[in-house]
Amino acid sequence: MSAKRDYYEILGVAKGASADEIKKAYRKVAMQYHPDRNPGDKAAEEKFKEAAEAYEVLSDADKRAQYDRYGHAGMGSGGRGGFGGGGNMNMDDIFSQFGDIFGDDIFGSFFGGQAGGRARGGQRMRGVRGSNLRVKLKLSFEEIAKGVTKSIKVKKYVSCNTCSGSGAKDKGSVQTCSTCGGSGQVRKVTNTFLGQMQTVTTCPACNGEGTTITAKCGSCKGEGRVYGEETVTIDIPAGVQEGMQLNVSGKGNAGERGGMPGDLIVLIEEEQHKELQRDGLNVAFDLHISIPDAIFGVQLEVPTIDGRAKIKIPAGTQSGKIFRLKGKGFPAVNSYEKGDQLIHVNVWTPQHLTGEEKTMMEKLQHSGNFKPNPDKNERSFFDKVREIFS
Repeated sequence: MSAKRDYYEILGVAKGASADEIKKAYRKVAMQYHPDRNPGDKAAEEKFKEAAEAYEVLSDADKRAQYDRYGHAGMGSGGRGGFGGGGNMNMDDIFSQFGDIFGDDIFGSFFGGQAGGRARGGQRMRGVRGSNLRVKLKLSFEEIAKGVTKSIKVKKYVSCNTCSGSGAKDKGSVQTCSTCGGSGQVRKVTNTFLGQMQTVTTCPACNGEGTTITAKCGSCKGEGRVYGEETVTIDIPAGVQEGMQLNVSGKGNAGERGGMPGDLIVLIEEEQHKELQRDGLNVAFDLHISIPDAIFGVQLEVPTIDGRAKIKIPAGTQSGKIFRLKGKGFPAVNSYEKGDQLIHVNVWTPQHLTGEEKTMMEKLQHSGNFKPNPDKNERSFFDKVREIFS
């Protein structure tokens, strides 16, 4: 499977391009690879889908910010299998969601002037697209390290079961719009000093749907949706971080009268671990040992994100020493890269001594072995900090 191309490269725009520049670029690429201009050309169809996927992300401020920060990995596995995650993209979905940006010149030439009101194959756009939803999802270190599938209950607008989302009382309660004759558009011709000018706009009576409802569904009052709850299953990839957003396509609010549903945007939060701290892909742990253990050395266990690990502290270990457990950190999202666990040794100094202990320490106070004599080869604190963050 080939690597996904950069969305900015697909549309031929710079990373700092404005929303208007992105829209114009998408229109140009989509017109070039439009299926009706390239009949039977599978390569052109794939490029058409690729451009739609790029535009779907870059035209949305939240998704674009997420993509700029994390690249394709930031889109997450939650977008798989639907429009918006680069999964099974549907041509009708593309025309339904983005058909209006092409304008009359391309749709007029292919569909007899039914621009905007009709999607590919003469299908009218249905209803009003639902809005996106945001939810927060808290994950433990263990769930982040391994990846997890979560099922969450989301309160939102769902499609009305009574009318199957149409908003009508029954099939006989839907009729062709008398204003636009079912085209979803109205045309207006005006005389100017340059001659006749023709404009095409979305029909105000049916909002471009081409049909009107004579009797509304009693359950949803004609909206085609009701407020309810849905259990959504989300695949969280290993290695996600605090603040990362995953997009689950089609799991937001249901659209009105059969319109496309919005997306569910999942904001990742990390549960605080009682012993470990996260630093990017690395995990940090503060280990406190006694003065005798630092002098004689000790073997002990330390917590990691996937259990406990044995570590040997050699004799003469100084406070501030950092040990590294290779590969015991977090994995990078959709990558084989993995962080380490950094163990920071702190030699514990007792604050209260018994009389006997005080006498023993006073004897040692004047011993030459207990006078500070740092090894010149020992790295400084700042060198250790640089190593941690390198």
